[in-house]
Amino acid sequence: MKIGCARGQNWRITAGGASPEDPGMLSVRFLKSVLPASARSLIRAGRLRAAGTSAVSQGFKQANIVIVNKQFADDFEKFCLANNGPLPLLYRSKPGEWSSPILTATSDIRTDCPQYRKYEGGNVTGNLNSLVEYTQQLKDMVTFYLGCSFSFESAVLEAGVPIRNVEQGCNVSMYKTSIPCIGIGSFQCNMVVTMRPIPVDKLEAAVQVTHPMEDAHGAPVHIGHPGIIGIEDLSSPDFGDAVEVQPGDALVFWACGVTGGEAVRSCKSPLAFTHAPGCMFITDLRSEQEVDSSCAADSETPRVFCISQNPSHYSIASVAAVEKIKALETLIQQDPGNRGIKHLLIEDELLKASLSLSHAKSVLITTGFPTHFNHQPPEETDGPPGAIAMAAMLQALKKSVVIVTDQRALKMNKKIIEEAVEQGVMKTPVPIVSFQDDGEDSALKFLCHDGNPQFPRFDHLIAIERAGMAADGNYYNARKVNIKHLVDPIDKLFQTAEDIPGIVTTGIGDGGNELGMGKVKEAVKKYIHNGDLIACDVKADFAVIAGVSNWGGYAVACALYTLNTCTIHERYLRKAVGFPKTSEMDRCIPALPTVSKEEKLLEVLVKHGIRSGKTGNLGMEVDGLLFHDTHSSMINQLMDITLGQVQSN
Repeated sequence: MKIGCARGQNWRITAGGASPEDPGMLSVRFLKSVLPASARSLIRAGRLRAAGTSAVSQGFKQANIVIVNKQFADDFEKFCLANNGPLPLLYRSKPGEWSSPILTATSDIRTDCPQYRKYEGGNVTGNLNSLVEYTQQLKDMVTFYLGCSFSFESAVLEAGVPIRNVEQGCNVSMYKTSIPCIGIGSFQCNMVVTMRPIPVDKLEAAVQVTHPMEDAHGAPVHIGHPGIIGIEDLSSPDFGDAVEVQPGDALVFWACGVTGGEAVRSCKSPLAFTHAPGCMFITDLRSEQEVDSSCAADSETPRVFCISQNPSHYSIASVAAVEKIKALETLIQQDPGNRGIKHLLIEDELLKASLSLSHAKSVLITTGFPTHFNHQPPEETDGPPGAIAMAAMLQALKKSVVIVTDQRALKMNKKIIEEAVEQGVMKTPVPIVSFQDDGEDSALKFLCHDGNPQFPRFDHLIAIERAGMAADGNYYNARKVNIKHLVDPIDKLFQTAEDIPGIVTTGIGDGGNELGMGKVKEAVKKYIHNGDLIACDVKADFAVIAGVSNWGGYAVACALYTLNTCTIHERYLRKAVGFPKTSEMDRCIPALPTVSKEEKLLEVLVKHGIRSGKTGNLGMEVDGLLFHDTHSSMINQLMDITLGQVQSN
């Protein structure tokens, strides 16, 4: 039962268990249940001055406040609309309007926040308990009421997710970030976020509860290491209080309405006001607390996955996108060569690798398996098509892509890329480079600017059908032939990347002797023919297993397209600033693999003397399987899952 506040009582706040019947004491328990109108009365009467409103009037929406002169109001409204994540607009007042009729039955913005901030020329010049003395100036000012994450706290608690700052009786932690908002007029600033430590096993529940509550900032904009979004010292929040993180907690960051204060600073208006951080305006509107028990099965429900351990980083995608990528993964796991790859499979590796790639800005790809040591060139037709398919999609997503290959094959691969562009297989050329182990720090210098691990050149390394080093330091084809003399030590890049925070690695293979398959080495040794000798010893963070490695490359391209057409994932990528870009993904459809493009590319490879891996045939086949209809059928099935229709040849 909701209770109000009796008149004449002189309440004070205590984090302890004192009851509201104790004169002069206002317990946290009482604050949770007090009705909004009563809470505003307490504030107006000076009983809750400078008090944070987290957990006050639980179940009701709270609002951030920004008050600017009417000459700035239109631009600020546009700024809010362009940055809806941190600044969800609940109500814009008329000039000189103290009330907020769609938010409260009775209120007065001059008195109903526990504390305000005053800005002059972009500087904070004081904290105020009331704005009544500025009544004359406020007649020419407009008040913006913006959604607040305090509004979702009761729903999060009802879902069984703890809120640490409420447990600890303190304000939420708020931090300035390196995430730029979309600038409008004189409003230019970076986003401010709130941080709530959430137990890892409760992450998905917290995301699913907050996702639909867009007027309270919606789903998180970042989960993981604070440095990824420019926060250097978690123990020193820019606003609010430092919250103690418990063992097993992940750091979860939501967009924050205090961003409005940063925008006011950038505007440098002669006079402006905001609420003091954490001291919100409490509305009469109920929060969305009812969560449909069937939401976990809804196609637009968010799922959460860890995509990096060093540093910790999680990503989000919808159930629909996840299930589509799982279907892609299942499809490519057909084993036409009967190699026993089912024993190497790890669930969701394609999904996690693709999520990580979706966040990457710069990607390094390597391929090349010189299995035909008696021929020139010794390469096979498996690998390059999958590498180029991934590169084409990464390019379409505006990511930097570089391919690294053996020095002896550099000229040939550059020519293949040129002809791939001429044939329309990819839009623009990809730089082709080589790597030589010229000293102790050669790999570090290759991967990082000036050899400094704090500044990596690449976010993600991918190896697809790339010969991998075995435990004895040699490189073997499936028939146990040592081909070390044909292989440059690109493995060292993957080994070095293990110790560089921010670089994620993926290996794509079909037999266990490929670079990155060290992650499943024991299974390779046990189940794959000759595995005890040929098994790659170098691991990757993610091991994508496919019946033919090219299929894995095609699936990654399809998964990247799927993720970037997912509104939930796309919002998380852009950190809820700017406008949705999923509609722009039509430009990426031409980057998807098709039967026509892959047939042209295979013809280019054959022209350069590159042979089928299993048979050594110089013809339209890969791993001894004819392009028509084995590989063409696989491509069509992948497109059927990705686009919902089979692509014509």
